[in-house]
Amino acid sequence: MTATSSINPAVEAQYNIRALIPDHAEVFARWHERSAETRRRRRCHRDLAYGVGADETLDLFLPDAPSARAAPFPVHLFIHGGYWQAMSKEDFGFVAEALLDAGVAVAVVGYALCPTVALDEIVAQMRRALAWIAREAPGFGGDPGRIQIAGHSAGGHLVAMLMADERSAPLIRSGVSISGLFDLDPLRATSINAALGLDATAARRNSPLFLEPQITRAPLVLAVGGAETPAFHAQSDALATRWGARGVSVQRLDLAGRDHFAALDALAEPESPLFRAARALALGEAR
Repeated sequence: MTATSSINPAVEAQYNIRALIPDHAEVFARWHERSAETRRRRRCHRDLAYGVGADETLDLFLPDAPSARAAPFPVHLFIHGGYWQAMSKEDFGFVAEALLDAGVAVAVVGYALCPTVALDEIVAQMRRALAWIAREAPGFGGDPGRIQIAGHSAGGHLVAMLMADERSAPLIRSGVSISGLFDLDPLRATSINAALGLDATAARRNSPLFLEPQITRAPLVLAVGGAETPAFHAQSDALATRWGARGVSVQRLDLAGRDHFAALDALAEPESPLFRAARALALGEAR
């Protein structure tokens, strides 16, 4: 399809988040500022290479130094959104704050963007990032047996892609997808696909809804803002039903009153249901 010839206005209205939230630029500026402040205040190792590509780096945040006899801490790997074509890890360090206070290390991962690379390559980069965390965790005090992967929007999609990958799934202890996308075919009828260039085959190949989860011991949180469009609720509802029937322990959360961007803010708020769910799974506590 071309960038404009096949756009379905009804579908576009469901998925064009920036058009739905006019103050999105202010939200992004706030995230960027908070993230810079988090990097200044917390123990942060910046731009660690997990692969050979220029964009294959992550920022690693570590909790305050534990005592010599303390157990290794769990690791939360966060994948940012932006429809696989915008934003960067520089905008999302703020998600680490509350998790660090809970004793969880946080890796905020970067990746190359479409159309510079295809979506398949972004998925491969996330596999490499997860493998790096599992391999390097003992060296920075992390527990390779307690890795939680999380992501927002496009990042939520990538969480599910890793859980459906036979190489990556055994490394995952729990997953958290916030406002994720699991059936990509609808995006082919939107302006979003101008950069993605998905045809029917590529959309299907990269749709976790039609893939099999590879490990059922890893529970999955599927959270969506209560004020988001019906399409985003339907995406998570469909994955919860399909993967739940295949043995995955799915916790479906509606975040009351939150739009697409405010849903992510909840991950950095210690009293929110989303943070409490992520924290409990990261620390191995009962839900």
